[in-house]
Amino acid sequence: MLALYLKGTLYSAGLICLFVEYLYMKLVIATHNVGKAQELKKFLALWNIEAVSLEDLSITDDVEETGTAFQENALIKAKFFCDLTNLPTLADDGGLEIDALNGEPGVKSRRWNGTRMTDEEMINYTLLKLKGIPAEKRSCRLVSVLALCRPGEEPKFGRGTIEGSIVEKQMIPIQAGYPFRSIFLVPKYKKMLGELTPAEHESINHRYAALQQLKSFIMNHVSNKQLIK
Repeated sequence: MLALYLKGTLYSAGLICLFVEYLYMKLVIATHNVGKAQELKKFLALWNIEAVSLEDLSITDDVEETGTAFQENALIKAKFFCDLTNLPTLADDGGLEIDALNGEPGVKSRRWNGTRMTDEEMINYTLLKLKGIPAEKRSCRLVSVLALCRPGEEPKFGRGTIEGSIVEKQMIPIQAGYPFRSIFLVPKYKKMLGELTPAEHESINHRYAALQQLKSFIMNHVSNKQLIK
């Protein structure tokens, strides 16, 4: 495509430079969650990969997450925004899986009881569902699944987890938007997830673990050099 632009006579050198600069905007992060986008940008920057969020591109479109599994929802988002932008697109979906509850709440974390719950309601409902279950059977994990789509190609996936257990009562104040962090015990540090230092949290970050599984593909196929060949 770039070769066609270079051969054309209707584009000035300045416009060609702008086009190349646009190509350097490489990877779209398909989320309207500012915190999640910033986190993924930070991880990608470690590999010298620049990324842009939907907010950066002034995209307000959204897509309904109708999947029954994390991978399905991640793919729905990645494909929708890849088709919309015609750029490589990375999307995330995830949630909590509790072993004693057969993997619930899974993709239904926020609407587990059939209605959209507040952070406090999510905590109370989780503790109620686990009432009477002993500590050794309260194992769980936070899951992140990433889907990476490139125009005209098969998607790639990565999956990461933070293993832990659900305690019997809320131990620390709720972090807005992250209710499970106040009842999720991380055995490695013997702390609630919400008590971890930034360094401790990054050392077990499930989103980064998922991204690591895509690193080779990203470096070889979504890098600046690949995009402008």
